[in-house]
Amino acid sequence: MKRGSRSLLFAAATVLALVPGMTAAWRALNFLEVVQISDTVWEVIGEPGSWAVEYWCGAGDYATSVLRSRATARIYVWRAVGPSQARPGRTSVQFSFMPSPGSDTRTGLTLDIRRAGDNLTTAAARQYCFGTDPFEERWLPGW
Repeated sequence: MKRGSRSLLFAAATVLALVPGMTAAWRALNFLEVVQISDTVWEVIGEPGSWAVEYWCGAGDYATSVLRSRATARIYVWRAVGPSQARPGRTSVQFSFMPSPGSDTRTGLTLDIRRAGDNLTTAAARQYCFGTDPFEERWLPGW
């Protein structure tokens, strides 16, 4: 590689790194992006048509693989499905190891990403990464 083209490549990489909103993302086992929003909250960014199981897979995989949480640690929906904070124009769910203030932490019979406070253990959330094919018919309710 010539010296001039190497400098141009470095300059382009530097500019991209400084662009607002281009937060570094991690990819879950199901290929959804996960972005750390704060010290205690991370955001799973969906693809068009993403269902609750896919968001929970991303949250559980990130908690296990990146945050090194225990399998029994509880993950809570911090902010229900809505506009992404890290990727404007996209949809996301924010998760945390603690419930957001005033949220209802009672668990129901279905996965619910439309309600802050819904929760699973890290192991239960991550298990949704296995045996789910994005091209299969969706069988679990969620949204």
